Amino acid sequence: MIQAEKVSFAYRGSGMVIKELDLWEDQGRCLALLGNNGVGKSTFLKCINRILEPREGVIVVDGMNITNTSRLEIARKIAYVEQHTETNRLTVYDMILIGRKPHMRFAPRREDFEIVDSVISRMHLEELKLRYIDELSGGELQKVVLARALAQQPKVLLLDEPTASLDLKNQHEVMSIVSQIAYEDNMTAVVVIHDLNLALKYCDRFLLLREGKAYRYGDSSIITSDAIRDVYGVESSIVELDGTRFVIVH
Repeated sequence: MIQAEKVSFAYRGSGMVIKELDLWEDQGRCLALLGNNGVGKSTFLKCINRILEPREGVIVVDGMNITNTSRLEIARKIAYVEQHTETNRLTVYDMILIGRKPHMRFAPRREDFEIVDSVISRMHLEELKLRYIDELSGGELQKVVLARALAQQPKVLLLDEPTASLDLKNQHEVMSIVSQIAYEDNMTAVVVIHDLNLALKYCDRFLLLREGKAYRYGDSSIITSDAIRDVYGVESSIVELDGTRFVIVH
């Protein structure tokens, strides 16, 4: 569960980037953070994880106020997947094992290896586990990074543009995995994403940001032509097909 009350943040020497944002999300949800570039989506994501310290407001994750919580405890509760992942000569297995680091004292235990093996099986990465991550395609690497986050066994999963630079097939595969993880593991997933149709297909909660403030917040019913015009400055129509809503830009 994530609860944010009146959260504001400003970078040094600039005005407020996010302004008095409120958020309340229960477990088993997948929330899309939506809005134009520079509106504060990634900044808000980093405030939830305390990578950035909010100027004002309170953020509570699974009952803990993150302001008063150690980095280690935060890492045990929150997994963060950044937009760009540096590659190196780690194997896929070792990369995923790093996700267990917040739970280790010294060396990995049998339980840690069992969790990694389970995640690899669940993500269908068996054929890749001994490959080096700098040899992977973009889609393969993104699934490995998700697997590392899943190995943390977090309560909250934060993803900053997880479909950026992926082809169409991998965009849908990655978002399907995120949605499934949130539901099956009773986890709260928060996703910064630009593709409204991907968000509508795989997310069940939406926060539209405009000028650093919450413009609309709720289920898919908040995504309307008026909202898209006000937030993105484009005209559109909303259509429904097989129970899923889609945005068509004019």
